Amino acid sequence: MGAGQDITLAIAGLGAIGMKVARAVDQGSLPGMRLTAVSARDLDGARAKVAEFHSPPQVVVARELAQHADVVVDCAPASAFLDVAEPAIAQGRTFMPLSVGALLGHMDLVEKASQSGAKIVVPTGALIGLDTVRAMAVGEIYKVTLQTRKPPGGLAGAPHLVNNDIDVLSFTEAQCVFQGTAREAALGFPANVNVAAALALAGVGPEKTMVEVWADPALKRNRQTVTIESDSGEATMTINNIPSDENPKTGRITANSVIATLQRFTDPLVAGT
Repeated sequence: MGAGQDITLAIAGLGAIGMKVARAVDQGSLPGMRLTAVSARDLDGARAKVAEFHSPPQVVVARELAQHADVVVDCAPASAFLDVAEPAIAQGRTFMPLSVGALLGHMDLVEKASQSGAKIVVPTGALIGLDTVRAMAVGEIYKVTLQTRKPPGGLAGAPHLVNNDIDVLSFTEAQCVFQGTAREAALGFPANVNVAAALALAGVGPEKTMVEVWADPALKRNRQTVTIESDSGEATMTINNIPSDENPKTGRITANSVIATLQRFTDPLVAGT
């Protein structure tokens, strides 16, 4: 990424998040950044999606993305995580994972990144206050808890619910369906609580970050509440995210968070920790 040169971008996954980010770059919303490659499980479908772009990117298999870009953003399902992550890290790229829960299971990638010169950048996603958590973590954090509340349809099908025969779609009132660590939450709700993994990485780690998951039929939005106690202060932060039209398991703000993170690579002024 030399001075005066565009930063090249590759995106894995062209669902609700990936397509919004791809369109933003193609439409010039991120000056100084150019979309050069995309990948998806259905390559022909991906070609059709980007065919009308002003500058259609190459469509390649996931493991080839890092050959075509400085920055690789992974918006694909967690099952494809290593296909995107391993080449990006090995080739010294900047790697931005949305499946942050999958990263918790492959923290060896951090050591590999330090050896290859790669950088792993985790966007805030559908959470609030990660800058506050990071600042508090410079000192000592005593306790950090995430409570996530979603409409039942946004949780249905999660491994924890399936394994424990919990039918959230039958709920008539709010019920807590999970209590545990961020690491356990990432395994039980891989498509729902990547925010827990991001919170853990910004703060005290996945074993000390506690998570509650609630299914609440009265809600129309995804609610995340972070409570933190530290030697520099206490904070309670809540965000009510509007679910994506294409995928109720994720909020609209998630794609915006990726775009805002990418803007930090090119903007001459950056505010926030």
